[in-house]
Amino acid sequence: MAWYKKYLSIYEKPFKEVPDGIIADIRGKLSSMQSDEPLVSVVVIAYNEAKRLSSCLWSLSDLKTSYPIEILGINNSSTDETEDVYKAFGIRYFNEERKSPGFARQCGLDNSRGRYHFFIDADTFYPPLYIDTMMKKLTKPGVSCVGSFWSYYPDENHSRLGLWFFELIRDIFLFIQHFKRPELCIRGMVFAFNADYARKEKIRTDIRRGEDGSLALSLKKYGRIAFTHDSKARPVTGYGTLGSGSLFGSLIYRAKIQLKGISRIFFTKDKYEDSEENLIRQ
Repeated sequence: MAWYKKYLSIYEKPFKEVPDGIIADIRGKLSSMQSDEPLVSVVVIAYNEAKRLSSCLWSLSDLKTSYPIEILGINNSSTDETEDVYKAFGIRYFNEERKSPGFARQCGLDNSRGRYHFFIDADTFYPPLYIDTMMKKLTKPGVSCVGSFWSYYPDENHSRLGLWFFELIRDIFLFIQHFKRPELCIRGMVFAFNADYARKEKIRTDIRRGEDGSLALSLKKYGRIAFTHDSKARPVTGYGTLGSGSLFGSLIYRAKIQLKGISRIFFTKDKYEDSEENLIRQ
């Protein structure tokens, strides 16, 4: 059985339908994991994720790590029951009223205590050895941050074979791209970094997307951007970034986007050039 299958049993369900026994079990395990002196901060950001957050926290409660950690949440101006979920599971959380991933992630960084910081997305499940596998790379000399790859769970609209092919093509492209433009391969759901460096740089809040890659780019001055291909650090996520279309259609759409200016992946850059539509006028 796939390691994440049990989390799917409550994924996309209203929080009121999550069994009390599961809530109590998750709450107890999360409480026992919290350290007063964490080395690692595991920070979940959520905007209107009440139907998915419970599954994410369930997976985090099953983490097997040798590091002292803290798990905290950020409620990013949600209008659903996201805050109630955080309360029910008893983890420390903060309300960030300024709506954007950048503000949510900066709020998490400002309120975390660990030397190493893990971005966590609320619609994603994380394997038990995720933290320790990522830390093997992150704690190496000369490394400022680390990224990983990710998968999607198969369902009635997305076959296991189709997902395997889709992810293979995507991963090959990301592998080629990472030699010169590693920051473009970073995704917030699979990103960890040295928090001391990040606090010197801050997280961009003036863009709608790309705050994760932008932070990775700014951290390059402190050390290289590393990647792990270990399946133990490969989480599983939902289809929010793929949309409701077919995998083939999504692949073709992304190929067309990447082929525009494809030469960019062969040249190192030290600064992002943001499009006008990606900027948030504050």
